[in-house]
Amino acid sequence: MRADTPVINKDVVEFTKSRLPDETTIYAISDFFKIFGDSTRLQILCALEANQMCVGDLCNAIDITKSAASHQLNILKANKLVKYRKVGKNVVYSLDDDHVSMIIETAKKHLEEK
Repeated sequence: MRADTPVINKDVVEFTKSRLPDETTIYAISDFFKIFGDSTRLQILCALEANQMCVGDLCNAIDITKSAASHQLNILKANKLVKYRKVGKNVVYSLDDDHVSMIIETAKKHLEEK
């Protein structure tokens, strides 16, 4: 307990503390949401939510360079938010799983609330 802040409802405080994730988990969640905090990465995720596509089509869909797309896709791949497969000479990207769409859709719904 913080010595400079009085406890009003000790049971509530103790119950809440028991429900909080550990510090490592809190930092991991924070880092996860930082990935969504970059507008280019978020545009890529939203584009891939609509369609799976190759890098060239993705660049044209969201108006970014191939270099920028590749850099951001590497970050998204490393964090298991997108996956890819080879189709001939092309690499086709898609969202890694439905959880990514759920996160984006939940954020959209929250922002639409009045």
